[in-house]
Amino acid sequence: MEFNNLRIKDVNALWEINEEGLPGTGKISPDAMSELLHLGEFCIGAYEKENLLGFVICLLPNRNYGSLNYAWFNNNYANFLYVDRIAVSERYRNKKIGSLLYEKVITHAQKLDLPIAAEVSLKPPNPDSIRFHKRHGFVEVGVLHHEKKSVTMMLRDS
Repeated sequence: MEFNNLRIKDVNALWEINEEGLPGTGKISPDAMSELLHLGEFCIGAYEKENLLGFVICLLPNRNYGSLNYAWFNNNYANFLYVDRIAVSERYRNKKIGSLLYEKVITHAQKLDLPIAAEVSLKPPNPDSIRFHKRHGFVEVGVLHHEKKSVTMMLRDS
């Protein structure tokens, strides 16, 4: 397995993996996924040859991105590396790919001396993701309620 920067040609595979992770990953169109790659500070994928197994997309503060969750971190913290989404293809789950991707995020955040920000769905509940984030050193720093959804806001010190 190799870890490489995500490319525009990966957008369809990114979208498919993201769809497999719904509702936890959050709905996004292929066009919006392409825009997200352009906004991203740290966008890497786990590949086996040319096959994308999983990915993570992170942003720095104050980008022109319409996510309410991202806005919450911008309103509450001056500096952070925001994990907008991390997802692994259903066929490759439970093989530590998500943990390996987070190790890369943690290393990058340490180089930048930034905490890592992320959110996890509370409604609908996503207990596996909460356990995953706690296992990687995240703590809850707030809760944000949307119209039909609630998320726990999490932070990990670098």
